[in-house]
Amino acid sequence: MSEPRNSNLDRLAVVLATGLGVGFVPWAPGTFGSLWGIALYWLIAKWTLPIVITVALPFIMLGIPICTRAARVLGKYDPGSVVYDEISAFWIVYLPTLAFSTKPHNWTVAIAGFVLFRFFDILKFWPCRRLEELPDGLGIMSDDLAAGVYAGVILFLVAQSI
Repeated sequence: MSEPRNSNLDRLAVVLATGLGVGFVPWAPGTFGSLWGIALYWLIAKWTLPIVITVALPFIMLGIPICTRAARVLGKYDPGSVVYDEISAFWIVYLPTLAFSTKPHNWTVAIAGFVLFRFFDILKFWPCRRLEELPDGLGIMSDDLAAGVYAGVILFLVAQSI
């Protein structure tokens, strides 16, 4: 069954899914969308773990319907302009370091998380490529969240020596 069209919800989904329009950058939109991750890091680095988890879970879960709707509006499965999935992954990338690191948070950790995520997102190690095959927003989000797990584990290990 097809969902009803609502131009306001469609516009909102596209605005959110494209990272407030950053996803429309003509080259490397995923990389530009991922820059929101560094901003997110500086925001959440000041929060306690329960607050991070309380905000992260709904943010990530809302990504599934947001990305589904935006992809349908844009007429493609997983359009490059949809970067909500990259943004969402940074909750996962920085969570282990924020939760368990004894090292202070700094620009080096923020940038290392960005670079590690882009590495794993672009190369799509198992099971990332396979997760992309899941339907709609679940597939759009899942591969990036898995790349975020890889990046988060490595970042945590690297952050101990930074």
